[in-house]
Amino acid sequence: MSFTFVQATADDKAYLLQLRKLTMVEHLEKSGQFLTEEEHIFRLNDAYECSHIIFYQESKIGTLKFRQQNETVEIMQLQISPQYQGQGLGKKILQHVLQQATNKTVELTVLKENPALNLYKRLGFAITGKDEYEFHMQAKPC
Repeated sequence: MSFTFVQATADDKAYLLQLRKLTMVEHLEKSGQFLTEEEHIFRLNDAYECSHIIFYQESKIGTLKFRQQNETVEIMQLQISPQYQGQGLGKKILQHVLQQATNKTVELTVLKENPALNLYKRLGFAITGKDEYEFHMQAKPC
């Protein structure tokens, strides 16, 4: 599988906001978080320079927001458009990140109510902490 990650521009904000709502609202509300439009926009804009659009077979399929540091790669968001979910693409993207994270720990957080938690565990992520809404997870690179 071949993915292309293109850094998001200001022109991508409308797409990313819509994608965020389509993929996150259900999980946020299950956790007791009912965000306003302004709160969604604030979260979208937080570290926006780390946002990438994911292309697969020339189709825009989602977003990966990540930050590389000296010893870690932090996955801040991974969202796949609903029409592309259930095809193993999220798994392949995470495997790609793990393979590219040579000698770095990969970190992420996941809402406790998000079924993606099971995927992360299958890929070797371990829970290292938690807060009111999320599990904090880490994996060593492949």
